[in-house]
Amino acid sequence: MQRQHYIGNAWVAGRGGQRLPVVDPSDGTVVGELARGDAADVDAAVAAARAAIGEDFGGPWGAMSAAQRSRLLYRFGAEVAGREREIADLEALDTGKSLRTARADAAALARYLEYYAGAADKLHGETLPYDRGYTVLTLREPHGVTGHIIPWNYPIQIFGRTVVGALAAGNACVVKPAEDASLSVLRLAEIAAEVGLPAGAINVVTGYGDEAGAALCAHPGIDHLSFTGSSATGRLVAQAAALRHCPVTLELGGKSPQLLFDDADLDSALPVLVGAIVQNAGQTCSAGSRLLVQRSIYEQVLERLAGRFDALCAGPPALDLDMGPLISRRQLERVRGFVARAEADGLRVAARGRVHEQADPAGYYQQAVLLRDVPHEHEIAQQEVFGPVLAAMPFDDEADALRLANGTDFGLVAGVWTRDGARQIRLARKLRCGQVFVNDFGAGGGVELPFGGVKASGFGREKGFEALRGFTVLKTIAIRHG
Repeated sequence: MQRQHYIGNAWVAGRGGQRLPVVDPSDGTVVGELARGDAADVDAAVAAARAAIGEDFGGPWGAMSAAQRSRLLYRFGAEVAGREREIADLEALDTGKSLRTARADAAALARYLEYYAGAADKLHGETLPYDRGYTVLTLREPHGVTGHIIPWNYPIQIFGRTVVGALAAGNACVVKPAEDASLSVLRLAEIAAEVGLPAGAINVVTGYGDEAGAALCAHPGIDHLSFTGSSATGRLVAQAAALRHCPVTLELGGKSPQLLFDDADLDSALPVLVGAIVQNAGQTCSAGSRLLVQRSIYEQVLERLAGRFDALCAGPPALDLDMGPLISRRQLERVRGFVARAEADGLRVAARGRVHEQADPAGYYQQAVLLRDVPHEHEIAQQEVFGPVLAAMPFDDEADALRLANGTDFGLVAGVWTRDGARQIRLARKLRCGQVFVNDFGAGGGVELPFGGVKASGFGREKGFEALRGFTVLKTIAIRHG
């Protein structure tokens, strides 16, 4: 499995000739190689994208009408839907996620293509009331060339929510996938060419973040940057973009709380609470990693949750268990470090899952862990673990729950579990985050639902129609006609 960059609808060898390994997280073996991109490769990709847009948007992609872009994206989506199993198998191999999760991701990608194909010719400006003798209108125009830095946890989903949205708005794209998970993104660029997207509309440069990623962020030919990843790296991306006044969308980390009140339907809540932390082995920015439970039901909830955690099993993707491996040895050591320090600090493990006996000992498997009575100020309640570790803590009343929920640097997602309608609205308004789910968490992905955070969780929005607006520039035209 040897892969080059994909630039201008062709496989292109890296200018520097260096390579990086493709590692199967299920057993730690090297299964292929990628091109290790650098600034010269990014230059070539940006040049291809700019040619696709063309001067004054006269290139083969830039000159297309919204209806033409829509038809091509529909065709792309149909091809993805027809190859869903192929794409999912590649995603499972590259990331280690279970086949069930990988197939759900492939289905979500097809839905993103369907959604944004349908929206492409419905993105429009407005006419504005103004002084007599004027007609004022606004236009939504593409930025031009957009750069996309995609993380390793959901490569094809985030391709769908960022790259496809940018394409629908009329931009050409340069994509830098994570060095740990690039295979599926490269395949999608190839499929896009097969269905008729012109050369340069999608370009993929693989490599390390501090090499190819940094070159992309600093490149003067990039008109907008979309980054999904850690808060620390997001700051570096924003700083690099600010030096040349490039707008950015940052979807960063989270430490999302779930607030469980004593009037909640526990039979409905408990499976969702577990799924929200073990989905993709906890490697999800919006994972429900903090569980805040009203004190009157705390022991009951912990007992019931412990039984569910004890039954959780991690194993190879082919077994389609609750979880696959973590993405890398580095990530496994990071998660284990959080758990070890918590135990050393005296925190109690209420339950711990297991690793399947067929799992290769060299694979990157982490048991699911439920920690109880976690102090609000402890690192495991404040920092993003990015693994299947749930921190549970009690609260006394609504004010206490709100204080705990808002008491981190993050603000991505929150869940509220209560039958009290007034409380639902009060908390939804007061929680400092980008999404609030009531008696649910995640709403099945929700391609249509704008997604993004506040505070250290980033700014700008992905998903839904709101994302399309972020991939455009608003121009105002005032016509004085008397």
